[in-house]
Amino acid sequence: MTQSATGTLYLVATPIGNLEDITLRALRVLREAGLIAAEDTRRTRKLLTRHGIHGRLLSLHEHNEPARIPELVARLRAGESIALVSDAGTPGLSDPGTALVGAAIAAGAAVVPIPGPSAAVAALVASGLPGVPVTFLGFLPAAPSERRRTLEAARTHPHTLVVFEAPHRLLRTLDALADAWGDRRIAVARELTKMHEEIWRGRVREAAAYFHAHPPRGEFTLVVEGAAQEAAARDAPAGPPDAGAEQAARAALRAALDEGQAPFDAVRRAARASGLRRNEVYRLWLALKQEASR
Repeated sequence: MTQSATGTLYLVATPIGNLEDITLRALRVLREAGLIAAEDTRRTRKLLTRHGIHGRLLSLHEHNEPARIPELVARLRAGESIALVSDAGTPGLSDPGTALVGAAIAAGAAVVPIPGPSAAVAALVASGLPGVPVTFLGFLPAAPSERRRTLEAARTHPHTLVVFEAPHRLLRTLDALADAWGDRRIAVARELTKMHEEIWRGRVREAAAYFHAHPPRGEFTLVVEGAAQEAAARDAPAGPPDAGAEQAARAALRAALDEGQAPFDAVRRAARASGLRRNEVYRLWLALKQEASR
């Protein structure tokens, strides 16, 4: 790694769980950097030790950024190279780093991204929902009123939405999603790349029920279908019927008909039980009603 009159700030993506998920280029930069600025030096030291790297570490997190950034910019101006890492994933993406990047650019330093793992991208591509276009919302505000405003602002977004969440707030967030966006399709990714990785797929209210029964642990990434996707899925013409799903829907609808349930409730419950779209189930409901009236 060569030094110029002004140093280079490298934004190094690090593993989000499995320590093997790091690029050869990232390892080289971490070895050659004059300094490694880390969100948590203890956590980064474990990664460096795993790969036999003995770099100089300096902490940089949300609580010490105002004091640390001038020192790091001075080092860049002196021609030193700095590698910036967060606890996991890409620095500056829901992690510290944005302020340092802005200061480095203002100082005339080169800023070079070293791409790698991202929980948002990993969850998105495994979700089964459209990968483009997508809006990344990061962590939602902790305050209920601010969270509601954020969700309401994104309610009509036509494309896939990605949200990070901590385990102690997951249930509140799932309830808030259902209230603000309705019962859309969702993929809930937990502990990505780690031993207990789990990707749960279904509907928002079903996810809330599941994680009420299975207390959430670990870090979560939520991938939720957009408003336009939901409408398109609801209105799309039905494909070839699945015999098992149709049989399950008919059974649920017959039971609902016998119980005198309202059509909306009957169709909703049968769609949930069978996995068929509501418009398909509604057509079955109309057919059964016609049969019953003969």
